[in-house]
Parts: sequence; C-alpha cells; structure tokens
Amino acid sequence: MQLSLNGRGALITGGSKGLGLAIGKAYVQAGGNVTVVARGAESLARAEAELREAAPTAKIAAISADIRTPEGCEQAFAGAVRAMGQVDILVNNAGTSQRGPFLEVSDALWQDDLDLKLFAAVRLCRQALPGMRDRKWGRIINVLNIGAKAPKATSTPTSVSRAAGMALTKALANEYAPHNVLVNAMLVGIIESDQWVRRHAAEKRNISWEDWKAEQGKPIPLGRIGKAEEFAAMALLLASDMGGYVTGTAINVDGGASPVV
Repeated sequence: MQLSLNGRGALITGGSKGLGLAIGKAYVQAGGNVTVVARGAESLARAEAELREAAPTAKIAAISADIRTPEGCEQAFAGAVRAMGQVDILVNNAGTSQRGPFLEVSDALWQDDLDLKLFAAVRLCRQALPGMRDRKWGRIINVLNIGAKAPKATSTPTSVSRAAGMALTKALANEYAPHNVLVNAMLVGIIESDQWVRRHAAEKRNISWEDWKAEQGKPIPLGRIGKAEEFAAMALLLASDMGGYVTGTAINVDGGASPVV
C-alpha cells in the first residue's frame, strides 16, 4: 500500500525535532508540503535542512512563533499559508510534560500548560477549519499522551490538558464530519524523542542511553520503547486518503502500555 499526500500542505507545531520532525519527514517523502513551527531558531534551521534533504522539491517552511499566544498562532498559520498556499493538514504536536504533586502546581504552571497544549490547538483549529470545510477535505491530528485516558498520580497539569484535547478531538470530529474534515488524536506512550533523551540525562545515573532505553521498555507489552518513525507512520496514514474512514478516535501508539484502549 502506497500512501501519498498528493501535494497537500501540512502545518506541524513542535515540528523542529522529535516526533514533529519525524512526521514532517514522513509527509514530505509522501509528496506533501510542510511548514514546521517552533520557538527555537537554531533547531528550526536544522529541521528545515533535514526536510529539504528528505524531499528537495517539496514546499518547506520553518517558522519561529510562540503559539502559547493568539498572536503566535496567527503568525504561524499566516506563514504556513504564504509558504504552501493552504493548510490541508494540521498536526497539533507542541507540548511538554509538565507534572508534579497537585498541591505544588501553581496557577501560572496550569495556565502555561493549557495555553500550549489546549488553547494553541483551539486557536489553530479555528483558523484551519474554514478552509478545510470549504474545500471539503481536511485532516486534524492532535498529539496527546496515554495519560489523557489513564492519568496517574502527580500527572497534573499535563494529563488534564491532554484529556481536554481528547474531548476537543471528538467534538470537532462530530461537527465537521459532514464536510469531510477528519479529526483524530494520537496518544503517545514512551517513544524515542528529545524529551526522553533529556530525561535520561537528568537522572544522572551511570547507565548508557541504550541500556536506559532497554530498562524503560521492559514493562511495555512489546518489550521496547517506540521509534519516532513508527509514530510518524500512523500520522501519515491518518493524513492520507487511505485513512478516509477514521475520525473521532484517540489511537494509542504505545506498544500496548495503556490500560485503557
């Protein structure tokens, strides 16, 4: 089965590294055009170079914007339209895992988490949906984590903002299905990314990255942590015409780790 995006334009937040960059590479290699958005100029420059190497003829843009703000969302979307002509696929991937004991989480941390993970997605969907509706074709993919379905202790605020993202996914899927705009969520388990590299380094244990990965993978039913390319492959299926009968679902991409299907 050959998956193709047929020149469609994709806007990917948090697209300069990790899962977002892996999705961008999968999209341009399948014939899509991609705009990646992040805050760091250096990481964006590296991402743009990698995307151009992966698909020299694709339309590619890298935009530095703080999507925690309404102005940043407007800047990101307008830049994507200038670069690609239109946004057919929106991947709301930006986010970090902010968590801690409930009584220690301040209002400021709650607000920052919601601004990045929920309100950025709301604002970008608000900008993307009119064009998708009018063209009778669109894809929105909200990247969440398995804590959205099965939150653990000390998982706030991230599990709450992710659960809200899952509710947003279902509400929009139901509202825009008559217009052939499909909205889905992908729930991350433990998958190789910069976030986990940083966590390994922060533990300051005398254990190699490879041994640490093996240790983290032991409790997972598949016995290993996932690869960014595996996550990107699911994002490509959902963005393609071959995923045309899937909407309103939250798919665990976690090697079987989540207790909730």
